[in-house]
Amino acid sequence: MIFKKQIFVIVLAVAVGSCNIFNKQENTVTTLPVINLDTVTATAKVPEVPLYQASATRLNDVIHTKLDVNFDWTKQYMYGKATITIKPYFYPTSTLELDARGMEIKEVSLVTTTSKQPLQYKYEKDVLAIQLDKEYKNTEQYTLFIDYISKPNELKKGGGSLSITDDKGLYFINPEGKENNKPREIWTQGETQSNCVWFPTIDRPNERMTQEIYITVNKKYVTLSNGELVSSFDNGDSTRTDYWKMELPHAPYLAMMAIGEFAIVKDKWHDKEVNYYVEKEYEPYAKAIFGHTPEMIEFFSTKLGVPFPWNKYSQIVVRDYVSGAMENTTATLHGEFLQRTDRELLDRTNEDVISHELFHQWFGDLVTCESWSNVPLNESFATYGEYLWQEYKYGRDAADAHSTESREGYLSEAAHKKVNLIRFQYDDKEDMFDAHSYNKGGQVLHMLRKYVGDDAFFASLKLYLETNKFNPVEIHHLRLAFEKVTGEDMNWFFNQWFLSPGHPELIIKINYDAENKKQKVQIRQVQDFTKSVVFKLPMYIDLYANGIVERKKFTVTTADQTFEFDAPTQPDLVNVDAEKQLLCTKDENKSIKEWAFQYNKTPLYLDRYEAFIALSKSAKDSVATQIIISALNDKFWSIRKDAIENLKKIQSGHEKEIKEILVILAQKDEKSAVRSTSIDYLATNYKDDDLQALYKNSLNDKAYSVLGSALMAVAKTNPPEGMKLAEQYEKEKNSDVLYAIADLYANYGSDDNNKFFINSADKFKGYARIGYISAYESFLKNGKNDSLVNSGIVLLAGIAKDTNESKWVTYYAKKAINDLAVMYDNRANLNTQKLKTVKETDPNAAGTQELEKQIENDKVQKQKIMDIYNSIK
Repeated sequence: MIFKKQIFVIVLAVAVGSCNIFNKQENTVTTLPVINLDTVTATAKVPEVPLYQASATRLNDVIHTKLDVNFDWTKQYMYGKATITIKPYFYPTSTLELDARGMEIKEVSLVTTTSKQPLQYKYEKDVLAIQLDKEYKNTEQYTLFIDYISKPNELKKGGGSLSITDDKGLYFINPEGKENNKPREIWTQGETQSNCVWFPTIDRPNERMTQEIYITVNKKYVTLSNGELVSSFDNGDSTRTDYWKMELPHAPYLAMMAIGEFAIVKDKWHDKEVNYYVEKEYEPYAKAIFGHTPEMIEFFSTKLGVPFPWNKYSQIVVRDYVSGAMENTTATLHGEFLQRTDRELLDRTNEDVISHELFHQWFGDLVTCESWSNVPLNESFATYGEYLWQEYKYGRDAADAHSTESREGYLSEAAHKKVNLIRFQYDDKEDMFDAHSYNKGGQVLHMLRKYVGDDAFFASLKLYLETNKFNPVEIHHLRLAFEKVTGEDMNWFFNQWFLSPGHPELIIKINYDAENKKQKVQIRQVQDFTKSVVFKLPMYIDLYANGIVERKKFTVTTADQTFEFDAPTQPDLVNVDAEKQLLCTKDENKSIKEWAFQYNKTPLYLDRYEAFIALSKSAKDSVATQIIISALNDKFWSIRKDAIENLKKIQSGHEKEIKEILVILAQKDEKSAVRSTSIDYLATNYKDDDLQALYKNSLNDKAYSVLGSALMAVAKTNPPEGMKLAEQYEKEKNSDVLYAIADLYANYGSDDNNKFFINSADKFKGYARIGYISAYESFLKNGKNDSLVNSGIVLLAGIAKDTNESKWVTYYAKKAINDLAVMYDNRANLNTQKLKTVKETDPNAAGTQELEKQIENDKVQKQKIMDIYNSIK
């Protein structure tokens, strides 16, 4: 998978009453005056500590679930019949509790060999408590039949998290078909504990079951669920029943179904089906979107030594999804952002999402965390699966560049939140889905790999998977696998990285002792030791001298440690953490000359990136300037792009050289992001007429990002021509092109261009809508027509009220409405002051009535807008 809080407060009250003060000695009693004090009640708040979040106690065990479901699209109900085989987990019991949220229970019966026997039950607070017909032992299975109606839209709103924005489990998309350009769909989302909305179960990650699902739908719809499609039966009444069977056990939250008018594009890995379910418009591009999947399955199977464990693998793209993607066993569900045309795929592919969810099929599905406290055992591995795929397919530079973004995401969160990776105290299980469980976890696994070596790392993962398949795990299962393979006690590593918060913050001082021919390296850990530990840090140091590299292996074990190495001459560079494996922050006393040497002579992307970032902070230095210019031709594209974005910081005098390089990059760079960034820089910083041909030729680039940049470049130098060109692209669906048009109209457009903003609003998806909202707000502020602004406010209010939108999109839509109200308020205040000044100078001056009318109009406009603003919850 790519906050409601419960706070428990303990109050301690201490009562202090009136007292007598006296001094009692051997054979002597001294009576002092009696002082009567007022009664004081002191209330001390004990720091709030969330409850320990234990793994769910297993009283009963769901063995198998069979479902028979059909749907009422208008009511948004699912009619379900569940046949569930269960047994006591260990202790005998005569009761059973099932999770069942938002249901109407019609019948609960025991299935016997000849009939169904009704059972007594109580259904309240989302728990179906059943009194069985007798006490059962754990050697005895029994089968229940439950007839129910799932009513997801009648659940109270408020669940979800930053990662998974809603928790109602079952979703009807455009159920009445009234939304234009949106298909009708039904899909489910089980993580964390939301599948109990659409079938009664023990909805905990340490539960396991096999399953069957009979899904009855209109014949025009396609269905998908876990496992194999065994049969499809024509019911003779315009409906069809699809029978899906999952023969291997998995956790209830990994069960899924999806229904809609999807195109199915078939692929395969060895003899197993690999299928892609997309909207029919994207059928021609499905293999381009997902086409590396069989290769990914082969790579992961080989690398892990554990073949893909399931009988098929499908991926489906749905509308209005509440997360990025979800690794349902054998059937991953993706948000609509994954659907791209061949041209859009030139800009971004989302292979990281695809590899992440696929790696979950081993880490998360085959072996599943026993509790949400241990969810990094799912998400850290899936995040590291992204790295492994990048490394295999595109090389270590690509993998390290991707890892850098992930690490920076963790460090950003760690600036205000430092918690254990594996944590048993949290307010809500959804809190576990953060940049610690994903980003930090992936970084920690990389360090573990670097410490034990590739052979031991992957042998340990193989042992972990094979030992624990179809079972719930906690962090110590992983540690024990590594210990068994390596023969080393690994508690030190797991304790500091998985079971302690924070990361090392290092100050590194490098000094050469010429007299004694010694190279000294001092490493100080300066993190807050009241909140973090002193880390044990195995690493390498590379000494570069006289064209030779010498590698030293050492381990930091204290908060302040100095290492000495023999060095006949002063090294050109001392490269600490030469493998760039540590998750840490570093402050190093390297000179600009040493940073330049590191950029030019060291082997890794992270060496160059680290040096480039350091040099960009001193860009006015002549050496740093030359490195930034040379980085325009770096072998990895993201540094080339970074170099362009830092050109504005460097010394002047290199304009001609830079222009020549950027023109070549704009035309020939293999990466569209570099081509488009080159055009952006040229258009902003050069007004040369000879660049017009470049911009116009770039309008023919297949990558939309380049087309968008070219369009904006033409407009910056020739606004009328840019406006004319923009009209040709108004019907495009790609957000890069549409945003370029929106930005152009916001800066140079007239009220007539409002129809573009109205017509294109639905073409911006996800976070791209924030850019659209910003451009539309600027456009409306430049408008002269109040009715135009009013129509824009209605559109923005619709976005702000859309419960399917990201909270950030709705936030910015609401903010734009408020900003427009402020505009009218400011204008009214400015005109009021102007009117006052005019009347003080000449009470009979012409135009005062017009000013008064404008002031009153602006006040009315402001109030209208604020009424709409305040109506948005």
